[in-house]
Amino acid sequence: MENVIETNRLAKRYGPVIALDDVNVSVRRGDIYGLVGDNGAGKTTLFKILCGLAFPTGGEMRLLGAHLPRELERQRARVGAIIEQPGFYPGLSVEENLECCRIQKGVPGRKATGRLLEEVDLAYAKDRACKGLSMGMRQRLGLAMALIGEPELLVLDEPASGLDPSGIVEMRALLLRLNREKGITVVLSSHHLAELEQMATVYGFLNRGRLLEQVSAEQLRARCADFIDISVSDPAGYTVLIERELPGERYQVLPDQAVRILDPQAGAEAYSGLAGAAGMDVYRLERRTVSLEQYYLDLKEKGAA
Repeated sequence: MENVIETNRLAKRYGPVIALDDVNVSVRRGDIYGLVGDNGAGKTTLFKILCGLAFPTGGEMRLLGAHLPRELERQRARVGAIIEQPGFYPGLSVEENLECCRIQKGVPGRKATGRLLEEVDLAYAKDRACKGLSMGMRQRLGLAMALIGEPELLVLDEPASGLDPSGIVEMRALLLRLNREKGITVVLSSHHLAELEQMATVYGFLNRGRLLEQVSAEQLRARCADFIDISVSDPAGYTVLIERELPGERYQVLPDQAVRILDPQAGAEAYSGLAGAAGMDVYRLERRTVSLEQYYLDLKEKGAA
């Protein structure tokens, strides 16, 4: 599948401060790429470089196949973005702000303004002055602005920032619909990691300017899934018991010969009882579930070691 974003050892320095340190990111067409990182990790810097608001001090970048500066500038017309907070003219209405943005982008067709307001569920507020908008309405207007010109790629810096639970759900549903129905590739950052888990198809974990890991959602689910590790006196015999007595259970034998039960369908006592009934000694039994937050914290700790 075609990559819409590729970076190779991308670097950015602000004087002595290293904002990005040899970052290699690849985003395929149709992905929802969730960028995870603390404040100051480099997420906004990366997004600014993608959108031409900042320039790298090292490395290379390809955007929608373009590599040279002039080509990159042309391809950015196919990118919609919210970087940090969306900017509005507070005294103008929702519709007037969107129309100003359309004219600034050089996109023809006034009818597009009304259609976009309907798409982000703001048509009812088109005459309301922006200074009176709630945070959720501001974020939806920012998304409408990013969608002007029918972009193929959306780059969204904390699109759910400041939203209440209902607003977060609405934003998620809208982004999923844009991705699934229109095929728009989405790259976003969020502090709401539980929310990212419901959208992202690929994750990038960024810390202090370094990309610690890029991993698919499928790989991450396997690593974070609920599991039971059990060490017994006869691992090979125990796997035979699992297949015979607990058909359908997924398991794997780890390098230390412990047996890992993936997504266990019964309580831990059932697995220890299975070994005991067969006369096997149980040396260790541990049940774990790793959250996305814990996975990221573990990655940070390993990266700092």
